[in-house]
Amino acid sequence: MPVKSVKIKPGSGLTNTTLKSLYHNLIKARQMDQKMLIMLKQGKSYFHISCSGHEAVQTAFAYAMQPGYDWAYPYYRDLAFVLQYGVTIEEIFLNFLARTEDPSSGGRQMSNHYGHKKQRIVTQSSPTGTQYLQAVGCALGAQKEGKDEVVYVSSGEGTTAQGDFHEALNWATRDKLPVIFLVQNNKYAISVPVENQLAGSSIYKIGAGYEGLNRFKVDGTDFFKSYEVAQKAVDLARAGQGPSLIEADTIRLLPHSSSDSQIKYRSQKELEEDRKNDPIPKFETYLIREKIKSENEIEILKNQIKQEIDKAAEAMDKKDHPNPDSVYDYIFATEEKNTDVNYGREPESGNRVVLVDAINHALKEEMSRDKNILLFGQDVADGKGGVFTATSGISSMFGEKRCFNAPLAESSIVGVAIGLAVRGLKPVVEIQFGDYIWTAMMQIRNELTTIRWRSNNNWACPVIIRVPVGGYIHGGLCHSQNIEAFFSHLPGLKILYPCQADDAKGLLKSAIRGNDPVLFLEHKGLYRQSYAAAPEPDEDYLVPIGKGIIRREGTDATVVTYGALVQKSLEAARILSKEGFEVEVIDIRTIAPLDTPLILNSVKKTNKVLVTHEDSQFQGFGSEIAAQIAEFSFEHLDAPVQRLGGKDVPIGYSPVLEDNTLPQNKDVLEKLRQLLKY
Repeated sequence: MPVKSVKIKPGSGLTNTTLKSLYHNLIKARQMDQKMLIMLKQGKSYFHISCSGHEAVQTAFAYAMQPGYDWAYPYYRDLAFVLQYGVTIEEIFLNFLARTEDPSSGGRQMSNHYGHKKQRIVTQSSPTGTQYLQAVGCALGAQKEGKDEVVYVSSGEGTTAQGDFHEALNWATRDKLPVIFLVQNNKYAISVPVENQLAGSSIYKIGAGYEGLNRFKVDGTDFFKSYEVAQKAVDLARAGQGPSLIEADTIRLLPHSSSDSQIKYRSQKELEEDRKNDPIPKFETYLIREKIKSENEIEILKNQIKQEIDKAAEAMDKKDHPNPDSVYDYIFATEEKNTDVNYGREPESGNRVVLVDAINHALKEEMSRDKNILLFGQDVADGKGGVFTATSGISSMFGEKRCFNAPLAESSIVGVAIGLAVRGLKPVVEIQFGDYIWTAMMQIRNELTTIRWRSNNNWACPVIIRVPVGGYIHGGLCHSQNIEAFFSHLPGLKILYPCQADDAKGLLKSAIRGNDPVLFLEHKGLYRQSYAAAPEPDEDYLVPIGKGIIRREGTDATVVTYGALVQKSLEAARILSKEGFEVEVIDIRTIAPLDTPLILNSVKKTNKVLVTHEDSQFQGFGSEIAAQIAEFSFEHLDAPVQRLGGKDVPIGYSPVLEDNTLPQNKDVLEKLRQLLKY
């Protein structure tokens, strides 16, 4: 049910000094918009999105919160918010001018993509809506840590058509999280009017379906009404009374961005009506009526602020541009947390364990070691313990505060994990099948993998995503997919793919102890295979990320492979050994980073190479391996690089269809015989 507003006298609880300061922020934001548009015409920058018309509600919410203690996920139009929240004029210009000292990104992101580590403004990106689930994750972390922090997240009304927005409302209300959803409804998503975006033209109305959601609708051009709602929402969140959704009716006084022309789709009459509702004259009327400021004092202040802005812009324009070579910095963490841990294979004195149990044991051992680890996903809690039992017993051992079921929504799982990770927790999440990870692609591609780089190393996001993948299980086209090639194209993501139990345990532990996002692929068909079992290493055993391993030595040809094809390649090599050929089998173990030196050194020795994998051959990851061999070891080759992958068709459910689609032992053997004869 909506929370009823308490009527108060405008300005109640705000001193004259405070009101002057708040007015200063409104004018500062408006004049900075104007200055940056002038600088665009001068060719000093390339893009700008204005906040003009939104200043009142943004300033109100920023003032109601505690910068540096609370958390903020502002959207690109939130200039007045971030100024009130503690970002300086100089820092805004550094962002606008893309200079190396820009605290948001060091010039790596477009202007208006705010971030500020000290003030706890989490680095923001361009996609509309992804910030909502991350804010929910940040609020979930505050709740689990027993802190009364509040999380602010905002957008325009157009973004509320995104699925991530509704997934965020669902999770936030389910867990009564301290998050404030501020939707600034200026009636246009670029050129699309609100009636074409939302049922009933109001997210406030739509929000009625979420039980436990505090809802407010407010005139966002009226500072005092906005501040009243902001105080109420913050108080509710801080008291553990759940999330609030605020629809603030605002106006957009300028086009969507510097790349837009709104006269193409808005009438002059409509624009004039908006100007009559400008929030700044409203605030000025109150100041003059209450004798807090005179008209003359207002004009003097505006001139002073203009001079301050002009001076800051001129000074920041002289600051250094980023070093061109710095583009390579901060793809990954500069130092891993586990640098003091001694890598290496210890004596294997443990009992033999299958791959899925090795993963289960690794998770339990790491959760015992690090209380910041949170494990969640679909069906991960007991009694199910995961559809493949990889998480069996964990919620019973550590409690549902640390191991819990998430809604059946992959974008929610990853987005919430991002919000937990940026505040210093270590989420290890499970996507139940690789076939269904695609709804989380926006969170992974544009958020998770870019956070460290785009924030210029100010923020880290060490999320571990465990994903069962692969076929050979009669799972059909939607329970058999291989996903490594898609994700290998994403800078900033480590991809691990073990095929033996000992490696699975050691690599998972290395991933968890590291400080980067990791996609940890687990082949379903190997979970309980006897040939994938191994003596279990102890709790301190780690496998270095980015290091492959030679599974079988040879001199006549090399097979480079991973996953389910390792065993099939070893079987072929054993048969060929009886025929007088010694084939070397390399298990790369890590897709990204790839152990290229290990591969090239083997090719130099054997002079012939076959790259095999289960995924479709066209554009499979083997294409990249083959390309690197051709580029860097061409002179050592006595035959063309050969590839063997799955057929370029979906995987059928019938065993006959599946067997004809995925590489079999006989296929590897035949391909190697052809290579050896060359």
